Amino acid sequence: MDKITELSYALDTFYLLMSGAFVMWMAAGFAMLEAGLVRAKNTTEILTKNIVLYAIACIMYMLLGYNLMYPGEAVNSVWPGIEFLLSNTDHEAADVIAANTDTDNDNNKVYSKMADFFFQVVFVATAMSIVSGAVCERMKLWAFLGFSVVMTGFIYPIQGYWKWGGGFLDGLGFFDFAGSGVVHLCGASAALAGVLLLGARKGKYGENGAIYPIPGCNMPLATVGTLILWMGWFGFNGGSELIISNVAEANTVAKVFVNTNASAAAGVVGALVTAHFLFGKADLSMILNGALAGLVAITADPVHPSALLSTGIGLVAGVLVVFAIINIDKLKIDDPVGAVSVHGVCGIWGLIAVCFSNAESSLSAQLIGIATIFGFVFTVSLGVWYLLKISVGIRVSSEEEYQGVDFSECGMEAYPEFTSEGSK
Repeated sequence: MDKITELSYALDTFYLLMSGAFVMWMAAGFAMLEAGLVRAKNTTEILTKNIVLYAIACIMYMLLGYNLMYPGEAVNSVWPGIEFLLSNTDHEAADVIAANTDTDNDNNKVYSKMADFFFQVVFVATAMSIVSGAVCERMKLWAFLGFSVVMTGFIYPIQGYWKWGGGFLDGLGFFDFAGSGVVHLCGASAALAGVLLLGARKGKYGENGAIYPIPGCNMPLATVGTLILWMGWFGFNGGSELIISNVAEANTVAKVFVNTNASAAAGVVGALVTAHFLFGKADLSMILNGALAGLVAITADPVHPSALLSTGIGLVAGVLVVFAIINIDKLKIDDPVGAVSVHGVCGIWGLIAVCFSNAESSLSAQLIGIATIFGFVFTVSLGVWYLLKISVGIRVSSEEEYQGVDFSECGMEAYPEFTSEGSK
C-alpha cells in the first residue's frame, strides 16, 4: 500500500474512533444532566436507565440496526431490507488505494468499517438518551428498556436510512449534516409519544391551569452534565465530517468546531436574557437548556454558516427553547428536562436554518424531512408505547411514585445519607 494512503487511512480511522469516544462520553453528560434535574428519590433509576440504554443500543445496532441503516443493497429507497449481524469485514489495501485514486468517491472517504460502526452506534444511544429524561420519575424501568430495544434496533435505523443510508430523503435533497433531525428530532418525537400516553407527574398541574414547578435535586450535577455534552458535541459534529487527512477536510473540521461552539455560547446568552426578561431572574435550568438548544440547532449544518451566522442560529435557539418549554408546560405535557423543546423544537429550527447558508438546500426538502421523521417516529413510537401500556404497563403506581422509583425499581437510593437510620 502507498505510504501516504496508508497514513491517511490510519489517521481517518483514528479520528473517527476518537470522535466516537467523545460522543460516547455524552452518555455521561445525559446521565448527569438528568440526574440533576430529577428529585433525589428518582436518581438511581434514571442513572440505571442511562447506562442500560447505552448497552441495549450497542447490542441492537450490532444485531440489526446498522445493516438496516446502511444496507449492502437496499430493496428500495423506503425499505432497506433485513440483514442481521454486523459484518466482520474491513477495507482491503486494494480498496483503499482504489478509493484514494477515485475522485468521484465522496472525497475519498475511506476508513475502517468497524470505526464507522462505532461512530454510528453512539449516535443511536444519544437518540435514546433523549427519551429517558422526558419520561422520568413515573415510568416503569422495564417498560422503558423494552421500548429501547425497538427504538435502537428498528425505529431509529429506518428513518436514519432514509437520509444517511441513501434513502428517499437523501434523494429529495434533505440536508442534515450531523443529526438535528435524524438523531434529535427522532428522539424528541419518540419522547413526546411516550409522555402523552404516560401522563404528568403527580402534583405537577392543578386546577384552572395551575402549574407547580418540581425542581431538580442537584443543579451542580446538571451543570457538569451540560458541559460534558457541550464537549462531546465536538465529536458529534466534528466527527461527522468523517475524515481529516487533507487540508480541505482539516479546515472544514476546524470550522465545524468553531461554529458548534459559537452556537452553544449564543444559546446560553439567548436563554439567559429571555429568562431574565420573562422571570426577572437568571434561571439556571433555562440557561443549561439554552446551551443544548444552540448545539442541537447547529447540528443540522455546522459546515456552511459563518461563525457570525452560527452565533445567530444559536441565539434564536436559546430564545426559542425558553418559550417552547413554557408553552409545552401550559399544554400540560410534563417533560421534566425539556427534552421535547430542546431536541424537537430546536431540531426543527436548525433544519430550517440550513437554508440560510447552504445554497444546495431547499425549504421544501427540509420541511418534507421534518414531517417525515416526526410522523414516522411519533406514530410508530406511539404504537409501541401503547402495546407496552396494555401489556405490562408503563407507569408505576401512585404509591411508588410518591415514595420514589429508586426504591421500587432499583432497591437502592442515590443519596442514602438522607434516609432515616435503621434500628440499632
